[in-house]
Amino acid sequence: MRYAYAITGALLLGGTAIAVTTSSNVGAQVAQNEGLTAAAPAGAPASLADMVEKLQPAVVNISTKQRVKVQNPFAGTPFGDLFGQGQGGQPQTRQAQSLGSGFIISADGYIVTNNHVVSAGAEGASVDSITVTLTDKQEFPAKLIGRDPATDLAVLKIESPKPLPFVKFGDSTKARVGDWVVAIGNPFALSGTVTAGIISALHRNTGGTSGYDKFIQTDASINQGNSGGPMFDMRGNVIGINSQILSPSGGNVGIGFAIPSEQAAPIVETLRKGQSIKRGYLGVQISPLGEDLADSLGLAKNRGEFVQGVEPGKGAEKAGIKAGDVIVSVAGQEVTADQNLSSIVANQGIGAKVPIVLIRNGQRQTVTAIVGERPSEDELNNFAQQQGDDDFSQQDQNPGQATQQALGISAIPLTPGIIRQLGVAADTKGVVITAVDGSTDAGAKGLRRGDVIISANNQPVATQAQLDAQAKAVAAQGRNAILLQVLRRGQPAIFLPVRLRDK
Repeated sequence: MRYAYAITGALLLGGTAIAVTTSSNVGAQVAQNEGLTAAAPAGAPASLADMVEKLQPAVVNISTKQRVKVQNPFAGTPFGDLFGQGQGGQPQTRQAQSLGSGFIISADGYIVTNNHVVSAGAEGASVDSITVTLTDKQEFPAKLIGRDPATDLAVLKIESPKPLPFVKFGDSTKARVGDWVVAIGNPFALSGTVTAGIISALHRNTGGTSGYDKFIQTDASINQGNSGGPMFDMRGNVIGINSQILSPSGGNVGIGFAIPSEQAAPIVETLRKGQSIKRGYLGVQISPLGEDLADSLGLAKNRGEFVQGVEPGKGAEKAGIKAGDVIVSVAGQEVTADQNLSSIVANQGIGAKVPIVLIRNGQRQTVTAIVGERPSEDELNNFAQQQGDDDFSQQDQNPGQATQQALGISAIPLTPGIIRQLGVAADTKGVVITAVDGSTDAGAKGLRRGDVIISANNQPVATQAQLDAQAKAVAAQGRNAILLQVLRRGQPAIFLPVRLRDK
């Protein structure tokens, strides 16, 4: 502050000196900002004040009180009792608090926020109470009506003796990159904070595990505590729910994400009725069609998704979908990076018969699948890959030979003895890797001794020569990667694109 005052003083003195030396022209001088009026950009008001004044009362602060078990890091040492955690070093329960935002969607007190705002913040923690604070500082205890962790949405209810101010959802499908938006929330517990910006991108995927990401990206300032707050368009309608930020520092860097209303509104309505969210399910394990995988198949990248595995007894298997297929459309909707397979299938009705276009061995074909209901997360985990240990101890192969092979992989045929040693199914066919050149893409992709290569370029392989022949065949077709089907003990077989060694 002292530095700022010094500069101000110097500028004032300088101004006085100029006025004295040019006194004859003082009357002709006009301040640069004299007579200016606010000119709004096209599509934006000159001021947001009137709109914000109407919207702000419907935005609330949400706080939770939690109980968290804390383990004494000094337990078992002479210092254990000095930190108030005696009792034999047992964990103690302490109170914690979380803060976030939300908005009222009905006069009778239904409120929308993020699921993570009202969830326990640590493993073993529990939420004791949820409190909603209005802009006029009134506080209400809130009841959790329903939550959907997959989309990070939750609905609360408060009881008020009089009708509450509320806002409505708008149509995010009409939003365009460059549109003005306003965010209202409680960043860092600073209640009623208003920020504005534009929509920076649509259908943004941030790499979440649910597969349903379709975020609106904005440069309107969003920080910790904004989570669950509304994003408004210039008509005052909620077109997004602020949910995430991308920041190396934890503060705003101009990259924030909001759940679009087209996705949130139907889920909120279902939760509001006290119903659970049901989503469509095919029973496939999928991978994005990235550059390496697309190159190994001779297809365009990001046009479709690759089937790594098919769950027995589910809709995909019954429809004839197989591991190695590429699904390019479902029910007439193209599968792309913006509209992924999971989100398309999730929005299909349970029991619906949908046409699925896929590519198998370079040929397009259409199958019809019956959409099932997505199982619980625990059931899904049983289908997920499990890590296994490498038990292969074959020692009669020289690791240096891997550097001489087309892919940097040295392999030998499977024998009954090796099969037993690896712990894979007795009828497994293929070659077992004995060494991998770490400088190749095969090494970078994590292939290792004991992995079994079942097929290469969609052709079965039983010898090193056959593996190398398929690598040469791919190179002759002008492709830079080959698709390998790899089996590791304790895991289902997966398809892995491996780039050819540079010549």
